[in-house]
Amino acid sequence: MPLPTPTMTTERLRLRPFTDADAEPLFALQSDEYVLRYWDSPPWTEPARAGQFIARSHAMAEEGSGARLVIERDSTFVGWCTLNSWNPEFRSASLGYCLARAGWGQGIATEAVGALLEWAFDTLDLNRVQAEADTRNAPSARVLEKLGFRLEGTLREDCVVNGDVSDSWVFGLLRREWLARQRGTAAT
Repeated sequence: MPLPTPTMTTERLRLRPFTDADAEPLFALQSDEYVLRYWDSPPWTEPARAGQFIARSHAMAEEGSGARLVIERDSTFVGWCTLNSWNPEFRSASLGYCLARAGWGQGIATEAVGALLEWAFDTLDLNRVQAEADTRNAPSARVLEKLGFRLEGTLREDCVVNGDVSDSWVFGLLRREWLARQRGTAAT
């Protein structure tokens, strides 16, 4: 069953489906070694990877396995966020995001992912969203914690990128926790 990718607007951002015009800024982001230093795959070296990523984004929506959204600020590409591995039976999905350096430290990731989570819990009726972050990536962990995610454990040596072995934290956010946060009450 297809999962139409939404377009959303927040106070400062616009989240929208990928288009072919996003290939160049997407490649610039995904080829930035510093941005991807804690990623689970090496930086891109081939511009064709951007077109493949965009095509896969459309395929995810068509097959109903997830949604990837461009994050724009002032009509400029600043990154992307995704819900993937969507399982309607379990009412769960995995969260991911990547932001260009120019957008770091401004609350953009928190704002964009917050909008995506609102859609996930309200429209998709998810019960659980899971996210992973490299244990060396404290800023990403802070984004997740600000949004209400709880650290659930550590995957030891789960990534090997260019010979560099790293651990990942696993975070989870439950529907009842999200709703309690939106209401300003404690989750039970």
